[in-house]
Amino acid sequence: MKHLDIIISGRVQGVFFRATSKAVADQLGVKGTARNASDGTVVIEAEGDEFSLDLFLEFCNKGSDRSAVEKVVVTDGEMKNYRNFEILRK
Repeated sequence: MKHLDIIISGRVQGVFFRATSKAVADQLGVKGTARNASDGTVVIEAEGDEFSLDLFLEFCNKGSDRSAVEKVVVTDGEMKNYRNFEILRK
């Protein structure tokens, strides 16, 4: 199990990116959070096994139907042992 901090840039707010990321995370068994940042990015903390996180990162690079992902920055982080995947409201 590992923890990733993911920052997605582009047209990613107001296009159901967080909702779609939750649906994908739930299907893959990935736990964590997704929130809109004030700079227009979406910030995701994701925890899971390497295979599930690789698939989740594929989604992050593709995005939701209405989004336009320009850049994805991924860094390893410290495990927080999330129990589910939540959309945070700020």
